[in-house]
This record gives sequence, C-alpha cells and structure tokens, in this order.
Amino acid sequence: MQPSAPSPAPSPTPSAAPQFDERLTAPRSWWFIAGLLGLSGGLIMFPLGTVPMLGGLIVAAVLAGAAVSSYGSARIRVVAGSLVAGDARIPVSALGAAEVLDAEEARAWRTHKADPRAFMLMRSYVPRAVRVEVTDPSDPTPYVYLSSREPEALAAALDAVRASDGAERANDGAED
Repeated sequence: MQPSAPSPAPSPTPSAAPQFDERLTAPRSWWFIAGLLGLSGGLIMFPLGTVPMLGGLIVAAVLAGAAVSSYGSARIRVVAGSLVAGDARIPVSALGAAEVLDAEEARAWRTHKADPRAFMLMRSYVPRAVRVEVTDPSDPTPYVYLSSREPEALAAALDAVRASDGAERANDGAED
C-alpha cells in the first residue's frame, strides 16, 4: 500500500485576500527633516558635553522618526467585502460608486467642497484621491474621501467587490 499524496492546502477564498492594499508612506523629504531634527537635538545639548549631545541627538531623532513613521503608516485596503481605511472598516455594500479625483478636484474636495460629516483619510503629500458615496441610510456620513497614489486601482477593487457581491446575491436568489 502506497501512502497517499498529501492533499494541497486549501487556497484562501478570494474575499479573504486583499483586492487592494496601499500604505500612505511619508515622502523621503520628511525623513530628511526628521534627521535634521535629530541633529538639532544634538546641537541643543552640545554645550552640556558629549554624552548629553549624543543623548539629545538620539532622543530627538527617535521622536521625529516615530512621528513620521506613525503618520505614514495609514493603510487603505479592500479585503473580505470591506473597505478598511485607517481605523475605519466599512462594508462595501454600504458604499456607492467610487469617483476618482485628479489633483485639482481632490484639492477642491479637501477644501471648499468638503463636508464636515465626511470620513477623510487624507495626506497632503498624496495629490490624488477617491471619493466614495456612503449609501447606508442609517449612517450620517455622506462620503468617504481617501488619498491614494493609485486611485484607479482602488476604485476598480471596490467595483469588483460590489460586482462579486451582486453575483453572489443573484446566485442565492436563483437557488431559492
């Protein structure tokens, strides 16, 4: 008797794998500025001696680096039928059509067209964005504004999830 071949590991369902994943990292110039802040901390402590100068340099550089890293750690994901933007998790079924905004239109929606009730995950160093209407009647949020370096891909991922949800609902209705 020969041992049976191991069965292949089950592949993850398409809805479990992220259809879109983007991290809004801070630009290199911000890291350069964080380094300059570290140098400034060292220079401030210079009159007190070498050890305090090194301590000031390290502490200021670490604090500035942590601030830049924290601000640049925001993620936008479309996974498991939900849009995850920062701390918010919104089911795609509660969202309407996604509108890709060019740099000029994105700036307008960040400033004079902005609604204070909207959920906004914006980064000034990312010029383009996506605006998605919230269609859930129990949610007072009119839209979601998301800065994105790849707004077309984000809109396509949202449309793909919406289309697959619609196909699943149609199949469920046909089975009944």
